[in-house]
Amino acid sequence: MRYGVVGFSGRMGREVIEVFSERGHELVLKVDLEQEQYLGKPDVIVDFSNPSALKRTVKLCEENSAGLVIGTTGLNEKDLEIIKDLSKKVPVVQSFNFSIGIQIMLRIVSEISRILEDWDVEIVEIHHRFKKDAPSGTALLLKKALNKDVPIHSLRIGGVPGDHTVNFANLGEILSISHRAISRRTFALGALKAAEFILRKEPGFYEFPKIVFGGV
Repeated sequence: MRYGVVGFSGRMGREVIEVFSERGHELVLKVDLEQEQYLGKPDVIVDFSNPSALKRTVKLCEENSAGLVIGTTGLNEKDLEIIKDLSKKVPVVQSFNFSIGIQIMLRIVSEISRILEDWDVEIVEIHHRFKKDAPSGTALLLKKALNKDVPIHSLRIGGVPGDHTVNFANLGEILSISHRAISRRTFALGALKAAEFILRKEPGFYEFPKIVFGGV
């Protein structure tokens, strides 16, 4: 696979390049805030950068007829509409979290929420001090999975890649479901799975959970 990375010099960009290269894929496009290196036509473009880069990313996908794997957080509804429009031309996978473990956690908390519908529920998420958006996209996915309006507590400290906990409680007990990312590599591996999946797919919007669990 020939691939491109938007935000290649960032923490996630570097991780993506390392993981994709280990699999033998060829990096042919490197894009950053102030530079762009084009070595060939990419089959897939990966973007974990910033919402401000979205228009450039979409244009590159259109120009190269390249699929898109995008894990950028902080996207608004208008941004998501732009991505959906792109999926009419090329295959796209968008997710706020490309961790396999988080996808399993989403299913678990959704089921528990139905069983413990009268319990108190709150979400706590912790990320590194450099993360700009709060709450995290993953915390919002967890809230959606719970199917109820629950408080989200966001901490931005140290170098934490990502901790998410959903706490269920009544007056006598607490049940906590947690996921801890110990390395950004987990998100790069998920992006790799998505990129390899859409490599030969027709244009469309492909949901990462269905790629993980099947049914696409």
